[in-house]
Amino acid sequence: MAAIALGIPAVRRGGGVPSIEGRPDVPGLVDRFGRVAHDLRISITSACSLRCTYCMPAEGLPVIPRDELLSADEIGRLVGIAVRDLGVREVRFTGGEPLTRGDLVEIIRRSAEAAPGTPLALTTNGIGLDKRAEALRDAGLTRVNVSLDTLDREHFARLTRRDRLPAVLAGIAGAHRAGLGPLKVNAVLMQQTLHDAPELLAWAIEHGCRLRFIEQMPLDADEAWRRENMVDADELLGVLGARFALTPVGREDPAAPAEEWLVDGGPATVGIIASVTRPFCGACDRTRLTAEGSVRSCLFGDDETDLRGLLRGGAGDDEIADVWRAAMWAKKAGHGIDDVDFVRPLRTMGGIGG
Repeated sequence: MAAIALGIPAVRRGGGVPSIEGRPDVPGLVDRFGRVAHDLRISITSACSLRCTYCMPAEGLPVIPRDELLSADEIGRLVGIAVRDLGVREVRFTGGEPLTRGDLVEIIRRSAEAAPGTPLALTTNGIGLDKRAEALRDAGLTRVNVSLDTLDREHFARLTRRDRLPAVLAGIAGAHRAGLGPLKVNAVLMQQTLHDAPELLAWAIEHGCRLRFIEQMPLDADEAWRRENMVDADELLGVLGARFALTPVGREDPAAPAEEWLVDGGPATVGIIASVTRPFCGACDRTRLTAEGSVRSCLFGDDETDLRGLLRGGAGDDEIADVWRAAMWAKKAGHGIDDVDFVRPLRTMGGIGG
C-alpha cells in the first residue's frame, strides 16, 4: 500500500480488482453484510476557500494536478453508470469545496444529462454560491447542504481560519432565491461553539433551513481529535433542551444519518448525526468517489479502487460497473472507532469528501 500525506494519496491505491467470492449475482452495489448502496458521494476537488480545523490543515491540502482530477465528462459517465447499472438513486457533489471548480456547472449539466430525474445535491461552505446558484439550478442541481457551525463571527473566523461568515450567509440567501431546497445546514459540534448552538437553531428555523448537527469524527488533519474531548449528541441535547422542547421522532429513513427531533412541537425539526456515539454503519447506503476517481466505500476504510485508470484506458461501462461492484462487496462492517485496534484513516475529511 502507498503512503498518504496530508489527506491526498501520493500514489494511487489498488493493485487490482477486489475479490468478489461469494457475492450474489445481483446488479446493485451490495456488500457482504447485506447493505445496498443507493447514495453516491463524489468529491470533485481537495481545494477549499476555508481551513476548518476539523477538516483541513492551516496550509490547506496539496493541490491535485488538474489532469489527475476527474473531468466533467468522466464524472458524467460515472454518474450514468452508477444510476443506470448500479442502482444509485441520489448523487451529491462534495470537496474540499466544490465551488472552487470553475467547471462545476458543466459537471452538474453532464451528470443531469447522464441520469435524468436523479436528485443532484451539493455540499458546500456557501462562499460564492449566491453568484452561481441560478446557473447550477438551471444545469440540474436540485438542492444544497451548506456547512455553517456558528453565527458568532469571531468564533467562525477562529474555527475556519477565515473571516467569511457574511459570504456564507449570502450564499444561503442565494440558494433560497434559486429554489434549491430543502436547504440543509450542517454544523460540526465543537467545544468552542457548543453554546452557539441554540442561536443557530433559532436562526435556521426563522430562515427556513433544516439544521443538522454532526459529531466531530477523527478525520482532522491535525490529529487533535480525542474521544474524551468531543461534544457528543447527549451534551448537545442538554444545551438545546434548555431553550427548546425537543421531541424525538427518529429517522425518516433507516439509512438516513440524522436522528430527528421536533422543536417546540414542530413542524420544525433538528437533526443530529451522531456518527461516533450512535453509529449507523449497519444501515449505511453510501458509496464514494474521490476527486481522483477511486471508489471509497467507507469514510474510515483506506482501501480504494481505481476507476479513473479504467475510464482512460478504454474500459467499457460493464467492466467499470463490475469493478465498482467488487469494491462495494469488500466494504467493512463499520468504522470501528471504539475498537482497541482502531487506526485513523490516512486521508482526512477534506481529502475524502463529506
